[in-house]
Amino acid sequence: MGKGGNQGEGAAEREVSVPTFSWEEIQKHNLRTDRWLVIDRKVYNITKWSIQHPGGQRVIGHYAGEDATDAFRAFHPDLEFVGKFLKPLLIGELAPEEPSQDHGKNSKITEDFRALRKMAEDMNLFKTNHVFFLLLLAHIIALESIAWFTVFYFGNGWIPTLITAFVLATSQAQAGWLQHDYGHLSVYRKPKWNHLVHKFVIGHLKGASANWWNHRHFQHHAKPNIFHKDPDVNMLHVFVLGEWQPIEYGKKKLKYLPYNHQHEYFFLIGPPLLIPMYFQYQIIMTMIVHKNWVDLAWAVSYYIRFFITYIPFYGILGALLFLNFIRFLESHWFVWVTQMNHIVMEIDQEAYRDWFSSQLTATCNVEQSFFNDWFSGHLNFQIEHHLFPTMPRHNLHKIAPLVKSLCAKHGIEYQEKPLLRALLDIIRSLKKSGKLWLDAYLHK
Repeated sequence: MGKGGNQGEGAAEREVSVPTFSWEEIQKHNLRTDRWLVIDRKVYNITKWSIQHPGGQRVIGHYAGEDATDAFRAFHPDLEFVGKFLKPLLIGELAPEEPSQDHGKNSKITEDFRALRKMAEDMNLFKTNHVFFLLLLAHIIALESIAWFTVFYFGNGWIPTLITAFVLATSQAQAGWLQHDYGHLSVYRKPKWNHLVHKFVIGHLKGASANWWNHRHFQHHAKPNIFHKDPDVNMLHVFVLGEWQPIEYGKKKLKYLPYNHQHEYFFLIGPPLLIPMYFQYQIIMTMIVHKNWVDLAWAVSYYIRFFITYIPFYGILGALLFLNFIRFLESHWFVWVTQMNHIVMEIDQEAYRDWFSSQLTATCNVEQSFFNDWFSGHLNFQIEHHLFPTMPRHNLHKIAPLVKSLCAKHGIEYQEKPLLRALLDIIRSLKKSGKLWLDAYLHK
């Protein structure tokens, strides 16, 4: 039970006494219309303010009734700045006899992880090499130039067109990894510069929406592989993932598709269609429905540039088909890279783990090489990226040995694989889940 004065949102700081709360009381406030969370043992009522949250109300709402200290530090590089928004939301503190962690989370792991983060800060691993990111942008622009020159010089025959399409798909994939860096505020110290360049890269270079990406992707990072919280595991009944979901579907006799064959039809409707159909439709609808006019303007600038460039070679219909073919190629690249780190890991309902354990349970790495780094946008260091999402990607390999040591200390598995095995594991995982569904469907 809470003790002390007013518990309403935005209560002023008390000069005489500060209200204190138990975890039992705090955990009651985890509803859409009633949200409290804890940061550094201070209790905040975020119910109304969550609507204004720049990362979206869902991502902050996923921590309602919980300690959000490590997630808060992970997502916000400028703690002093965001601290100003927290002050009016303060309503009290954890009672002195209460542990700092909720739901029996491992306090020793949390303590060691925070020490590791402090070590990373002392090693300047959150400091950006701006030349690195300028070179990434330059090579994307170079690819776009090569693509245009190929069709300009060699004509619009099948071979030049295919070469141009593959070059542009490469450019799009690399622009996707680059916008990911700016979206995570991992390039500039000031968030506003990251946000501005993010809109340019994802909008003008890719024709997508920064707000759409932020609201979707931050939920994934906050609660990776957690059903009803991570949108990346919401497969709209097309696939069943992990162990819990296929068994539940089987028990309930749910058969939207023959899931025991999902590892086969994945090749037909997974990589080929995600970007050109699902994402493209979702992005456009999100910008219009939520009136994200700035994002829409940036996206329109991409389409204007693309059609001005390629309509002279292919005509209106031809340029439209060409664009969707590029999206089709890029979609394969994107799906295989993003799924090799997550879909093969534990996917389940909320288990209320500490930040370190939750990220290690949901992510795995792919071995480092120059090609793997470039091909995946350094998402082969998915574990380190999830633990430290604002760390510039060129420093992820430096923190990796320390993360491995912390895993070994606490008996947590640190998975790292060759690239080919990681890709094949996607199919193995889908096949395993499909078998679980069929067994439950037939026998339970």
